[in-house]
Parts: sequence; structure tokens; C-alpha cells
Amino acid sequence: MEKNVLFEQLKEKFLQIAKENDLLDEKVSITGRALTTEEAIGNPDRQDFPIVKGKEKLLQAEIKGFCGQAFTDMPGYFEGTLQDIINRPLSTNFNMAVFVATLNAVMRYLGLVDRTIHCKDNEPEDCAAKLVDFMKENYGDPKIALVGFQPSFLESLAPHFAVRVLDLDVDRIGKEKFGVLVEDGETAMEDVLSWCDMIFATGSTLANGTIVNFMGKEKETVFFGTTVAGAAHLLGLKRYCECAK
Repeated sequence: MEKNVLFEQLKEKFLQIAKENDLLDEKVSITGRALTTEEAIGNPDRQDFPIVKGKEKLLQAEIKGFCGQAFTDMPGYFEGTLQDIINRPLSTNFNMAVFVATLNAVMRYLGLVDRTIHCKDNEPEDCAAKLVDFMKENYGDPKIALVGFQPSFLESLAPHFAVRVLDLDVDRIGKEKFGVLVEDGETAMEDVLSWCDMIFATGSTLANGTIVNFMGKEKETVFFGTTVAGAAHLLGLKRYCECAK
């Protein structure tokens, strides 16, 4: 599926939900801004999360006190109505992040999804600690393609499963993390996806459109994190996110 087709589908589904709940006529105001590292993830003991290192920012949208978030490499500020946001062309990573964060906030407001606020402090470690049991109970002993370097997840998974990691950050590609080589998310993708039994992908792939590379595969696929909350509900995707708020 082309990413443009995917986002048009999401826009149509989102527009329908907004109309059914009279949110467009109400002209709900949405404010998006990039959270500081401390606001986004608190003060975790470990400092190798991409957001701590400044590689990603967390953009937050709010509607009537309900928040939704999206990781992005292109943070910024935006305020407008829900209609404005749905009508904006998704031509940049910033516009896509605004759309995704807003979708998550609205879906949370309507009670259709939960866990749309990133976990903080050492909660990512708690989430990772539960991941091994999640994998074993649901998938046995799979060969896992971890899409997106998430250090606590990789550290938990590597001793128990065969894992290959795909990432787009040139500063990490080619380096070994917890005994696993970080591979190029573009050039190594097809080889890794052919090798694995299951895909465990960051929901941030939604905000940059690369999620289409991991959908519709004849593999078990699970997306993790808060970014993908609303889209997972609308598109019927499996999601892992244990400690978010």
C-alpha cells in the first residue's frame, strides 16, 4: 500500500468519526507542540533512548483536556480546528505528526483508545520487562525483526530470541547494541523481513509514513508505543504498549 493511500484512508475514517460526534461543527481547537525531553519521558535512569539523545521529539495535541502524542523528527507548533487539521496536506513529517497526534487525542476523548501518553521515568524498563513474557505467551520462540531501535526492548529481547534490528539513524547503523548489529532500515529491510517470523515495529513509523512497509505482510506484526494508538484502532493493527497513560 502506498503511504498516500493509507493516510487518505485514515483521513476518511477520522472525518467520519468527527462528523458522527459533531466535532467538526464545534470547531474544536487543537494545539500541537513539541514536548521537552523531561515532559515527554521524565528522568529515566538510562540515557540511550532516542528522545533523550535529541533524535526525536514528541509532539502533543490536546482536545478538551485529552491528549494524544506522536514522535517526529520535525517538531513544531500548530493551532487550529479539527477541520483545519484534517484538511492539511500530509506533505511533511510535521504535518503528518500533527495529524497523528490529533487523531490520538480525539480517539482518546471519545473513549475509543487508551494509553496515548508516553510512559515516563523508569516505566519504559517496566514495559520491556513484560515484553519477553508477551512474546513467549503469544508467539513462542519467534525470530524477531525489531523495527526502530528501542534500547530497553532490545536489551530484554536479545538474551531470549533471535533478533535483528532495523533503524534509520545513521549514527546507530552498523553499530552493535546488546550483541545485535543495528542494520540499515532501507537497504537491509527486505532481507530482515524475509528472515523473521514476526515484525515488532515502532508506531513512529506511522508519523513518517514508513508504516506501509510493514503492513500486509504474511508475518505476525505488532506495533508498539503511543503514536500508533488511534490508527491501530481504525486499521485493525495489533499494538503493544503496557505502561503508557
